[in-house]
Amino acid sequence: MRVQPDDHGETALEPQPAMMTGFGNHFATEALPGALPIGRNSPQRPAFGLYAEQLSGTAFTMARAENRRSWLYRLRPSASHPAYALARDAADAGQPAGPNRLRWDPRPLPETPTNFHDSILPMLWNGDADAMTGVTFSTYACTASMGNQAFFSADGEMLVIPEQGGLILFTEMGVIDLEPLQIALIPRGVRYRVALKGAAARGYLCENHGAPFRLPDLGPIGSNGLANPRDFETPHAWFEDRDEPFELIQKFGGRLWTTTLDHSPFDVVAWHGNLAPVRYDLRHFNTLGSISFDHPDPSIFTVLTSPSDTPGRANADFVIFPPRWLVAEDTFRPPWFHRNLMSEAMGLIAGAYDAKADGFAPGGISLHNRMSAHGPDVASWRAATDAVLAPQKIADTMAFMVETALPWRVTDWAMARAQPGYDAVWDGIPKARIG
Repeated sequence: MRVQPDDHGETALEPQPAMMTGFGNHFATEALPGALPIGRNSPQRPAFGLYAEQLSGTAFTMARAENRRSWLYRLRPSASHPAYALARDAADAGQPAGPNRLRWDPRPLPETPTNFHDSILPMLWNGDADAMTGVTFSTYACTASMGNQAFFSADGEMLVIPEQGGLILFTEMGVIDLEPLQIALIPRGVRYRVALKGAAARGYLCENHGAPFRLPDLGPIGSNGLANPRDFETPHAWFEDRDEPFELIQKFGGRLWTTTLDHSPFDVVAWHGNLAPVRYDLRHFNTLGSISFDHPDPSIFTVLTSPSDTPGRANADFVIFPPRWLVAEDTFRPPWFHRNLMSEAMGLIAGAYDAKADGFAPGGISLHNRMSAHGPDVASWRAATDAVLAPQKIADTMAFMVETALPWRVTDWAMARAQPGYDAVWDGIPKARIG
């Protein structure tokens, strides 16, 4: 049923068809014959120039019986809107997590010598470290090694994601040589220090306050694929015998505490167990995707997951978008327009991301909070819609996303440095042609 406003601006309703009945049923309906795609969700060119948009009311990885999502075919994508302004009563207190889409340029390297630990700047956070929930998403940009200084976090495990420059992670359980396109996961409580392999280094740091990261269950994928266990590497024991002052810094309850030892804390001569730092090369990820039609949910790119108390809804997922082949037929191949229950923080390690034409450089960050509409920018949408489809290799790229069930909050430092006018990337998307 199509409705138009009357002379007074009110919507004049035509007689409505009978309602569809049932709770939790899977319905299909169209107000214009031919508007609903048959046998697929996201064709390359939807009928009438409509825009395919997925509305996800649950995490992608919820059990099928509990999953809630609908595909909407709209005159304009929900992503086409200006920034929201906060409206609240005078009785309200505090600055809540916001719905606005934000993006940041890469951090410049410091002009004065700054070590890894001192360079860490939190950008986004959620949850409660004391309650062992949520994530803190930070960046680092350093030009000096840590020297006689060691650090550990009682608040969470540390996922180190280099974007520029190599690092040597001296942990009390072994030494990890880390380069861009590799990641390292340091368990909660494990002491470490960081030395630079070159003049400078920059990247991302994800502190997971919730359940420890683990490999996701594969379900119908089977026993192989995505990140395979054999590709994770743990260092051999090492130690140093140094009787000299060391500063030991602990993160506890969101604050930093410091003490001084008269010896190196890296004096573990032997160890055994299954709590240990690991390194993983993102280039070993076994990418899966559609070989018929439709762009699948990004959960197929999950490297590590931190589960929550609700099965299938993660406290945090670490997801990557690596080089891969696109072969789906009659399909809009970049990520579609969408509104998700989960909140997304995205970074770029190398190259370009296929849904962002410009403004998103290696070292940068984008934020799309819970139910904030987003998707490809105008240039990416137009290129994918007009493309002559053939097998296509997306090469020389590596993007990642930290997706979480909790809305991201933005630190004051980050809010003051967000790119102005990010919403404009969706300006100019034409209205669908239905009449």
